Amino acid sequence: MSLYAIGDLHLSLSVNKPMDVFGGKWENYMEKISVELSALSALDTIVLCGDITWAMSLDEALEDFRFIDAMPGRKIILKGNHDYWWSTRAKTEKFFEANGINTIEILHNNCFFYGDTAICGTRGWFYEEETHGAHDKKILNRELMRLEASLKAAGNLEKICFLHYPPRFRKYICHEVISILDSYGVKSCYYGHIHDTGHRFAIQGDIGGISYHMVSADYINFKPVKIL
Repeated sequence: MSLYAIGDLHLSLSVNKPMDVFGGKWENYMEKISVELSALSALDTIVLCGDITWAMSLDEALEDFRFIDAMPGRKIILKGNHDYWWSTRAKTEKFFEANGINTIEILHNNCFFYGDTAICGTRGWFYEEETHGAHDKKILNRELMRLEASLKAAGNLEKICFLHYPPRFRKYICHEVISILDSYGVKSCYYGHIHDTGHRFAIQGDIGGISYHMVSADYINFKPVKIL
């Protein structure tokens, strides 16, 4: 039984928007995803850090969810910036139930447990006061509330945080997110979102007591990162 993470699968079984057009590591990416996820066991848990499918609605995303559901193990998903299908947790859970999808759970204003460890997180957001407006500030504030709700739900357990947006990238630092992680004693943070030439600017390793890990699918060559 192990815990894994991967981000940015960008599945496209129902829409004509495959990532193969970007070449490089994205060539035959659906086959790579299938091979790597199939290698997990039924007792494993994997967190999918957003940008799961290009579908625009739950109905359109069904084949992508069936693809994920058919893979071994428990899957916990969180929202990415391209998850336009995203709805309320209750509506999505009802959709999953109606379509026989029973291995996918939704991380949104809540947390899940893996032994004595809590799986916490939210989408996150890039926000720089000098270049972003009031709308972006509102989005960030909502994400901060969701992050804190998730961490609070974990109680006194050890917490691992999963985000879509990195709280650090190049010279950017989201002090608001990091402050919450610090206040709840988070020691490990996993994130995605960054692709291709952006890989070299990703912030990884221990900074200020938090260990950062980028798990964008193309960065890790579609092989989920083992955490525990």
